Order: sequence, then C-alpha cells, then structure tokens
Amino acid sequence: MPKRLPALDSLRFLEAGARHANFTRAADELGVTPAAVSLRIRDLEAELGVALFRRSGPAVTPTEAGAALAGRVAKALGLLRAAVEECRGTAEPLRVTAVPTFAMRWLTPRLAAYHASPDAVPIRLDVSAELRPAEGFDIAIRTGPGDWPGFEATALMPVDATAMLSPALAAGLSSPADLAALRLLPHPGWPRWFREAGVEAPALRFYADDYPTHELDAAAAIEGAGVALLSPRLFAPLLRDGKLVQPFPHIIRGPAAHYLLLWPGEARPAVLHFRDWLADEARRPDGGLTPVA
Repeated sequence: MPKRLPALDSLRFLEAGARHANFTRAADELGVTPAAVSLRIRDLEAELGVALFRRSGPAVTPTEAGAALAGRVAKALGLLRAAVEECRGTAEPLRVTAVPTFAMRWLTPRLAAYHASPDAVPIRLDVSAELRPAEGFDIAIRTGPGDWPGFEATALMPVDATAMLSPALAAGLSSPADLAALRLLPHPGWPRWFREAGVEAPALRFYADDYPTHELDAAAAIEGAGVALLSPRLFAPLLRDGKLVQPFPHIIRGPAAHYLLLWPGEARPAVLHFRDWLADEARRPDGGLTPVA
C-alpha cells in the first residue's frame, strides 16, 4: 500500500521555514511560536527519515532534500489556491498591499483602466510600508534593492528622483548649485543628486521637519517650505498642473526599484493577470519622465 502523505500543515511549515531560512520569521508568518515550527519540522524529518534542515544555533539552512521538497510544496500550494478559487466560481477581491506614495500616485489612478479589462476582479487595496502577515495579501508592491527572500519578485520600475519646488521659490535659479542656498526637505539622495548634476560637495541646509512619506514632502514643497527630491514619474501631475516645477533636467535613478511580490508557486489566474497588467503598465511611456520647467 502507498505510504500516507505527511499532514498538509507540516508541509506548510516546511515551505515557510525553507523560504525564510529562519524559524522565527516562519512562525510570525504562520501565527505560531518558533518552538512549534521547530517541533513540527523535527516530527516531519522523523516521519520522512530525511534531514530537511541544518541547524546552527538560531540559523537554519535547508538541506538539498529539504529545499527540493519545499520548492515543490510551494508550487503545489499555489495550485491548491487556484483550484479553490475556481471551485468557488465567484471572483474574490484581490488583496493588494502597496507602499503609500506608489499606491496614491501611480497605482490608484490606473485602476480604472484595469477594471476595463475583461478579466478584472475587485481590488481590496491596503496601504502600508510594511509587509502584512501571511495570508493577509495576494500581491505586494514594495520598494527596495530587490532582496526579497521568500517571494517571486518582478521589478516594475526603478526609483527615480529630481529636485522639485514651488514656482515662487524657483524664481531666479540659473544652475543646480543655486539650490544649495535653499532649504532642502530631508532625503538621503541629495548628495548624489548634486554630485551627478556637477556640483561638488556643497554645504546643504535642510528643512527642520523630516516627513515619513514623499507625499508629505510634496505638500510641503508646494507651500514653499523648501526643495523636495521627488519622483518625476509619480509626481508628474503636480508638474503638469504647475504646482511644482522641475528647474533642472538631472534625474537620479536606482539602484532601488518598485517591485511586485508574489508567493512562490502562485498560479491563480486573477493574480497572474493583475501581475501581467501591472508589468505592462510600468513599461508604457510615461509623461512623468519628461523634464518640466
């Protein structure tokens, strides 16, 4: 007789542990304690008669057998999710979590076009800078260098930034060096922007307040508080409307990018359709990349 398969929960613990290479992070995702993960993995190893992880203190590394099994389990879980969705027969809302500025400035204005496509499903949008717990989202859009262990990551577009300020504050500017005399809204990219614009190590003066989002930086710049370093792609409407101006053409890009993250083995048609639609939208020519004075 064929041997009984391990419990599905045990395989889920294996997949999460291998994806994170850390039982504590796997436990956070699964909503259990690290001890529960460790115990379940030990029971699974005993059941299979195979070592699935190498342990060195708190660090864990999947063995070759563990990594191979975890990869196949991830694909199987994706197929199971797709089968359940098809069985339901009704379109469940797609849970999309995105960082605040990207959600407001790029994603939301494009959702009407998405819903015009024949395969569109309702979107439940969550705006957060942090990844949500497991099973809390179907697609995540996050910004960073691309090291997203445990996810299938698709780069949408590089992060870009250039100097923007109110028309009144821009009056009389003739070169990038003139910006160093103005108050700058805090941003780690300022030294690079000046350097690449040909201004060597100017003494920079920063606005007293440091805002947590680029959206707030833009609002402060509109009011004349200082010069903001903002994405010309995301904030193109403010340039077109004349609320802000881009006095100089130089734009810094990368190395960070906006990434779309999926769970490994994702196979649900609605999720894959939304991923492909997002990637197509990101590749379209964007007027926000055109310098506006």
